[in-house]
Amino acid sequence: MLFCFNISLSTTAVVAVPLFTVFLCIQKWASFVSNLTGSSMLEISALATLVPVLILLRHSIGSDRIVDTTTAESKLKKDDNAIIGSKSWWDYMASLLVDFLLIVLPILLFLTVLAEWMYQAVVFMTLLLLFGVVSKRSSFCSPSVDGGPLSLRTNISSYRVSMMIVTSLSILAVDFTIFPRRYAKTETFGTGLMDIGVGSFVLANSLVSRQARNISSMKLKTAVQSTSPLIILGFSRLLSTKGVDYQVHVGEYGVHWNFFFTLAAMSILTSIIDVPPQYCGILGSVILVVYQSCLMRGLNTYLLSEERGTDLISQNKEGLFSIFGTNQASVVRSNKWARTRVWLLSVLFWVLTVLINAHVERVSRRMCNLAYATMVLAVNLQVLGILMLSDFIPGSKTSVLEQACNRNLLATFLLANVLTGLVNLSMDTLSASPITALSILIAYAFTTCVVIGLVDFYGVRLKFW
Repeated sequence: MLFCFNISLSTTAVVAVPLFTVFLCIQKWASFVSNLTGSSMLEISALATLVPVLILLRHSIGSDRIVDTTTAESKLKKDDNAIIGSKSWWDYMASLLVDFLLIVLPILLFLTVLAEWMYQAVVFMTLLLLFGVVSKRSSFCSPSVDGGPLSLRTNISSYRVSMMIVTSLSILAVDFTIFPRRYAKTETFGTGLMDIGVGSFVLANSLVSRQARNISSMKLKTAVQSTSPLIILGFSRLLSTKGVDYQVHVGEYGVHWNFFFTLAAMSILTSIIDVPPQYCGILGSVILVVYQSCLMRGLNTYLLSEERGTDLISQNKEGLFSIFGTNQASVVRSNKWARTRVWLLSVLFWVLTVLINAHVERVSRRMCNLAYATMVLAVNLQVLGILMLSDFIPGSKTSVLEQACNRNLLATFLLANVLTGLVNLSMDTLSASPITALSILIAYAFTTCVVIGLVDFYGVRLKFW
């Protein structure tokens, strides 16, 4: 009997140890992602300045090394020009490496180990850019610079790529302790860097939406078919997170809802609703004001409550109701006043954000309230406005990395998500040392850039519709 008791006690201990370890891991993860309040609006604005300034620095430094991939592809197809094609490949990879070192790596460093030097970096990089532009303009024969070569469409592409770079870096970096917790998504109210991710995606898509391009609306069946990849990705993420028991913060979107479902819902709504471009802004503003009124009349209490019913709406209330708050429309069109309009609107939305946050309701990504919408617009228009200053840089061209990401934007995001999932499944990111974490993040960022670069160089376009 004593022997049997010892065996039972030993077995219980063996089982209890891993269970206790799992419990500690879950508790550690919960404390890592809970009760976050974000950073200041000033710091968010500084980040929204640093990223486009780094891109403009790349445009102004060694822009003559940038390779046209269409030319490289045509050369590679000719047998008698194999040597020229080989040189083009090496030139392309060299340019891609320079892009990584001048754009991606600095952004990664200032999102992690150099985060405390953010303001100093903004001042230094801005002064460096101004010095480079002045030096380059003085070396040109003509002091005047034509803004035509870099169109509004090109600037919007650069903006979309900059948003993708920050998003791709953040989704993995947030799992390590070197990523400042103030940049992570806030619990309820606050202004974290990652809070503006979903809103930025919606706004970036609105700038190239059917309404922005003056294309007529489509039928519901066609709209669903065109967004089927996003719907499939949404269900794939849902099944994969449930299958591997991946920790998901339910308060972010709900039990079943996720980021891809939000993008799909917005894409379907904007595709089937035929609203002239000049009225999109007015309609979006009305929807936001009405939605904010509903929040203040008790809807916010319902959304922030941890109680959930058994129906799908109650279980996914955050994701479903956030659609109203992410209903943003294109605010710029291609004309000579676009740059001025973007800057004026960015300043206007920053002022509105400060006032609404102080006197109406604080910024909340979880509810996608009015203050959140105006902040997303302010931040993204600030990034776009700075990038539109590229017209003043003599000989400025889009970098190889921007070309590659822009042509495969969704593929870039999917690759980043897959690599992020593999890293999280293969190691305990919270226990990684700063050196280990930074090494993994650099390898992850470099792998993403190289893969997308190679895909673009060989003319592959990963589009599903």
